[in-house]
Amino acid sequence: MTPASAMTRCDILHEDRFLIVVNKPHGVLSHPNPKAGKPQMAAFEGSYDHDRRCFKTAAGMVWLLHRLDQDTSGVLLGAKDEKTAAACRAAFEAELVRKKYLALCSGSAAKPEGVWLDHLITAHAKHQVRTTVRHGARPNAEAKYRVLEANALNRVVLLEVELITGKTHQIRVQAASRQLPLVGDDVYGSFDLNRKLRKTILAKRLFLHAHELSLKHPASGQQLTVKAPLPPDLLAVLEAAGMKAV
Repeated sequence: MTPASAMTRCDILHEDRFLIVVNKPHGVLSHPNPKAGKPQMAAFEGSYDHDRRCFKTAAGMVWLLHRLDQDTSGVLLGAKDEKTAAACRAAFEAELVRKKYLALCSGSAAKPEGVWLDHLITAHAKHQVRTTVRHGARPNAEAKYRVLEANALNRVVLLEVELITGKTHQIRVQAASRQLPLVGDDVYGSFDLNRKLRKTILAKRLFLHAHELSLKHPASGQQLTVKAPLPPDLLAVLEAAGMKAV
């Protein structure tokens, strides 16, 4: 990791003439919310143009190529010019960008690995965003998972989840619909269980981390893979749960 630059206060995982990849901390927005009445800390510095999806920083423009929820930490990708941004967005739309997450869930997975296929619907109301599963409809959301480790005593399982599609709250909703709510999820999870796990394994926030992103570099054509290590608070949760660090 390299220290933050004038473009961002986040740790920089990769930077070249065309791309900048940062490790977004928990609690930091991917971009500011225009409806919020108070200053907000975003992944990149400067003013944000919502129409163009770019930041104007003191060191130049940064185009935001995807988003992470405020409560999710990990790899976030930006482009330094509009041509690169267009090429990367086309790759996202064509599902050519691989995104892997680490998710600690309550319960136990039915199989060591598998595919989640669902039809997800997202609704916006009263400044809240909620996603639900529509059963029986043609799937529009796909994710692959594999079990990395499980602890029967605490009834938690650590999954690596690869998003094939990128729906709002996709991992959280798909996991919860299979009786695998994410630890610390105060929207789709169990409040009673979260309260218990806060005491037993020190789980004070959502355990969801974007730990790997891979794409073909738009300039060189070479495969670029960037990883973000688990932050200390999530490592502490794994240790308390008797699980190994990833």
